[in-house]
Amino acid sequence: MKYLNKIKTIYRQILTLILLGFSILTITACASPADDNRVVLSILSDPKTFNAVLSQESPNIFGLTYEGLITENPLTAEKEPALAESWDISDDKLTITFTLRDGLKWSDGKPLTAEDVVFSYNDLYLNEKIPNNYRDSFRVGSNGDFPTIRKLDDRRIEFKITEPFAPFLDNATVPILPAHILRTTIQETDAEGNPKFLSTWGTDTPPENIIVNGPYQLKEYVTSQRVIFEKNPYYWKENEQGNELPNIETVIWAIVESTDTSLLQFRSGSLDSISVSPEYFSLLKREEDRGDFTIYNGGAAYGTVFISFNQNKGKRDGQPLVDPIKSEWFNDVNFRKAVAYGIDRPRIINNIYRGLGSPQNTQVSVQSPYYNQSVEGYDYNPEKAKELLLQAGFTYNSQGQLLDSQGNEVEFNLITNAGNKIREAMGAQIKEDLGKLGMQVNFSPLAFNVLVDKLSNSLDWEAHIIGFTGGNEPHSPNLWYTDGNLHMFNQKPQPGMKPITGRVVSDWEKEIEQLYIAGSQELDMDKRKEIYNEAQVLVSEYLPFIYLVNPYSLAAVKNRFEGIKYSALGGAFWNIEKLSVKDISEQQP
Repeated sequence: MKYLNKIKTIYRQILTLILLGFSILTITACASPADDNRVVLSILSDPKTFNAVLSQESPNIFGLTYEGLITENPLTAEKEPALAESWDISDDKLTITFTLRDGLKWSDGKPLTAEDVVFSYNDLYLNEKIPNNYRDSFRVGSNGDFPTIRKLDDRRIEFKITEPFAPFLDNATVPILPAHILRTTIQETDAEGNPKFLSTWGTDTPPENIIVNGPYQLKEYVTSQRVIFEKNPYYWKENEQGNELPNIETVIWAIVESTDTSLLQFRSGSLDSISVSPEYFSLLKREEDRGDFTIYNGGAAYGTVFISFNQNKGKRDGQPLVDPIKSEWFNDVNFRKAVAYGIDRPRIINNIYRGLGSPQNTQVSVQSPYYNQSVEGYDYNPEKAKELLLQAGFTYNSQGQLLDSQGNEVEFNLITNAGNKIREAMGAQIKEDLGKLGMQVNFSPLAFNVLVDKLSNSLDWEAHIIGFTGGNEPHSPNLWYTDGNLHMFNQKPQPGMKPITGRVVSDWEKEIEQLYIAGSQELDMDKRKEIYNEAQVLVSEYLPFIYLVNPYSLAAVKNRFEGIKYSALGGAFWNIEKLSVKDISEQQP
């Protein structure tokens, strides 16, 4: 019997290796072995949409397929020309005029003009019938006025705002989409009266039908396997010698639903780069020379990772979004503070991040000049946590279980995105940490698209661990305005979703919103810092999000690429159109 079991074990191991080999062959077979002018990367899950306006996920394809009027250099944080060759700001700071480059074209060869820009802003981003993560960012001042945008001629677009607006240029980085393809999807509606645009350019759309202006266009998408991009022959950018960019002909995204598998594929040579998680760092660092790759460290990563509770008191179809018993806990700031004190962040840093991180205490990215270093956050203090719970009317039974004032056992569901090993490990530890406070935490990683649907559409969730991307500019109205579409701890339903009755907005939410409005109105850097410092203090006091750990931005990249300028904000391939693959004679054997 032991011999038979051993044979079975060996068979399973061989089968696993065969299957892994097949997966790797599938990826490498995406391009001819003789054609090395490509880059192969991995993503954890299938794209949710190929519509840049409707996207709510990161990563997404649009950094490769679209450009805006301008862009932000992730090394210098300076705004630089993109589709617009220049812009002019009036003396009163209320009029901004952009001039497009001459001869711009879409990937189908049609001209890209000011008409496309006006359409993208007025008909898409500012259209209240189209839910998107950009619209909130265009609100100006306390009245929430939107800019007036008009075409001056084929190459010039005028933006007018009602008062000075510090983050305005960030709004000029949004993707520009083709009016000649998409205008009819705005004009036509479905059976429910919604613009057909809402169902346009889903992941089932033939790649050749998706028209773009970026360095790459979509070539192929195979569900659960890969996304392939090819060079856009009409991309505007050239190198110093006048040759068309990008240099790299093909980009391949392998869909690898586990970071462990991505590591194996990178080490085997079938992936050109991976994000380096702390658990892999020591292993990969030892292999740098032999594996002919470099680990880049960009310092503190931009963005945040946090745990949050659903504080929405509203009802949909007469049913509470959150069990009223649990809703009472989640809306108690002392409960949230107890959870913050009860999470052992030093243990997360040491065990999960292997020391490659530090506590994240506020909603602003650590590298941003607006980060408030004086906010101390919540050190691990389980005794303080229990003290707060008792003050809030909770008690313990003889088995050490936490009970609320009505005798209900404290139990809730915690979700995150499956395949992200760091978040899965954090969820497991948080379950254990809060268990020491007598809480029963049911932790369940979910497929990313399922998670996004719960957080954005159904609003059927109790607690989650996720992260937001970040940048140097702190203004984030989609998150901090009370009706913003990422105000997820107390979410207003988005256009096209069923209405919610009985939603309550607290005074502290309104106060944070007002601070963000004031911060956007202030042009003086030092005064803006004071405003956002106050906002960070309020967020730390009321804890709509309990921030966890800020990791280092680490990536391993094969040495076969020239021109890598790694940045925590942009990663290794932010300038992919300028990168090139070294001659094979230059590469190590």
